[in-house]
Amino acid sequence: MPPPPVLTKRALNRALLERQLLLRRRRVRALQAVERLVALQSQVPRDPYVALWSRVESFRAETLSDALQERRAVRMTLLRGTLHLVTARDAIGLRALVQPAIEGVIYGSSPLRKAVGSVDMDELFPALCGWLEERPRTRAELVKEIATRWPDADADSLGYAMYALPTVQVTPRGLWRRSGGSAFTTMEAWLGASPDPAVDIETLVLRYLAAFGPATPADAQYWSGVGGLGELFERLRPRLRTVRDGEGRELFDVPRAPLPDPDVSAPVRFLPEYDNVTIGHKDRTRIVPEGIPRFTEVGWGSVLVDGMVAARWRLFATKTDARLRIEPFRRLTREERADTRDEAARLAVFLAPETEVRVDLPAVPR
Repeated sequence: MPPPPVLTKRALNRALLERQLLLRRRRVRALQAVERLVALQSQVPRDPYVALWSRVESFRAETLSDALQERRAVRMTLLRGTLHLVTARDAIGLRALVQPAIEGVIYGSSPLRKAVGSVDMDELFPALCGWLEERPRTRAELVKEIATRWPDADADSLGYAMYALPTVQVTPRGLWRRSGGSAFTTMEAWLGASPDPAVDIETLVLRYLAAFGPATPADAQYWSGVGGLGELFERLRPRLRTVRDGEGRELFDVPRAPLPDPDVSAPVRFLPEYDNVTIGHKDRTRIVPEGIPRFTEVGWGSVLVDGMVAARWRLFATKTDARLRIEPFRRLTREERADTRDEAARLAVFLAPETEVRVDLPAVPR
């Protein structure tokens, strides 16, 4: 049997961009794109809209907003215990798969771990579900209910237990150009269904590889938060193809998934503050160059130039004017600067159609 092919970092980059719909915008429905990407980071309500604008041809924000309003899509705690936007179908199908990982995050790194044992959890969780199903509530409101029922307990820490429940964040928060409190209710109350325990973890891994591959088991674990995937990859080996990267690591992939020519050009793309493509691998160097450990900060998104993170961006807006600030991490060529300005101008129209937005692109890297 011939040795597996070796893919350069640039080849892996182009494969990732193609599968993430970032080499060219696609004519697909918004929810089809969401399912293709498995889930969209949604800690910042605007982020899924920017993510889809950069990926979907003629994307209209209202189509995603309407899907949230009509409960065909939801924002919920999912991968790595963080907030994601998924279709209702995937909310039901994927939540049970990542439940142990979510519990690990909630019990292991949140203030809840200090309060475990101070009340009977078999009483706390049904009480939380009852309050959330009575009406959507914020964590602060749940803390007040906990304090009333268990006055001697650490109510604030116990409030984090809500994130271990299969809940969804309700609208109007998350709707396009609207706002609202961060209130939650149970999946059962919002979607009329509970997490489906019958979905196989193999399905999640195969979908991950289709959207992010080729990749290692460690990459899949980093992306999903689900541990112990090495054995699963070995069981799947007969159904997968393998390649190696420049360091000799074995990478797994689904058969017939696209592997574009490494020399294909990659357009400038603006990514939101949190985006799948930069959080899909334990080793981010196929998309984030070495030497940029903090390629984004709170409030800043990323800019891909020639397929790699080369700048960060942020929209500063008031009621009367707006400025889209771009801060390069390296010197951009004249052509790259022109392409970045053009794409920034298009993004500005999407984000602030009623405001004249000035694009600010300094020549000297930050």
